[in-house]
Amino acid sequence: MGVFIIISAGLWGIGALTGAPSRARWSMIGLLYLAVLLAVALVPENNPFGGAFGEWAILGVGACGVVAYRFGLAKLRARVAQSTPDTPKADKLSDAELERYMRHIVLPDIGGTGQKKLKDAKVLVVGAGGLGAPVLQYLAASGVGTIGVIDDDVVDVSNLQRQVIHTDDRLGMPKVFSAQMAMTAQNPFVEVRPYNRRFDETCAQLVAQYDLVLDGSDNFETRYLVNRLCVEQATPLVAAAITQWEGQISTYNSASNTPCYQCVFPIAPAAGMVPSCSEAGVAAPLPGFLGTMMAMEAIKELTGAGQGLAGRLVIYDALYAQTRTIVVKKRADCPICGG
Repeated sequence: MGVFIIISAGLWGIGALTGAPSRARWSMIGLLYLAVLLAVALVPENNPFGGAFGEWAILGVGACGVVAYRFGLAKLRARVAQSTPDTPKADKLSDAELERYMRHIVLPDIGGTGQKKLKDAKVLVVGAGGLGAPVLQYLAASGVGTIGVIDDDVVDVSNLQRQVIHTDDRLGMPKVFSAQMAMTAQNPFVEVRPYNRRFDETCAQLVAQYDLVLDGSDNFETRYLVNRLCVEQATPLVAAAITQWEGQISTYNSASNTPCYQCVFPIAPAAGMVPSCSEAGVAAPLPGFLGTMMAMEAIKELTGAGQGLAGRLVIYDALYAQTRTIVVKKRADCPICGG
């Protein structure tokens, strides 16, 4: 094949000297390849180019694959550019982002427009623990432009069994900063805003800054508070909870006339009725399963793809690999969103 490479280089050089466009130069090399393929087919032995017919055919198929890939990428870039014609250039997806998010962009339900929505979106995640870990990783990987994470805890060795965003060399570090390190390492195109504090009554204005809230907290007091502030700010909420082998997840958006969290869970269980993970244990992959579902619902909410979980509660039993979906309704007597 050395002869073919030398002739191809010569054709490319002549084209460059004469100012021929690259497409014309590639066309000349393509014609040379076809001539070589024909020569190898007619004179399989002692041809000056060497190699069997099958080898040359494989080379041609590989070259066609590269051309098709580059053509498809160019079409994707053009489609994304057309989907946001009035957007300032600085706000468009860069070539590096197009490469990174290509698997999203080729999905008909997301496309370039949906990926641009993710880039423009702001999502607040409450908790950087078991549920928060996969949520934060997938939101960052998916290209959500601004991700806030609020948690007042530090990384402990007992967390590492399931909180996969943290590592052994970050023991003692505040979880929000540990998560920020992992997320920016995963995707430098996203902005991570760490809030090293407890989620409390003063967080109403914080919630108002975001388009969507994901609650992965581990106690009912925080869950009810997150729900109330989201209702007050008309901010959609995706919330999940886990214990031992089971978990549940739903989307709550009373502004769209669907139930809020307190419609579905009117009263918190009595103390001791629902033991914590440290008391009862938890299967390591379970928060990953539910957290990934939370991230998936967030992507759907932000892009408008598919059908979300508003009005439906999904319950997953990992021990027996069973999933149930329950229809939930808004309560007129709900003290948070009723009336």
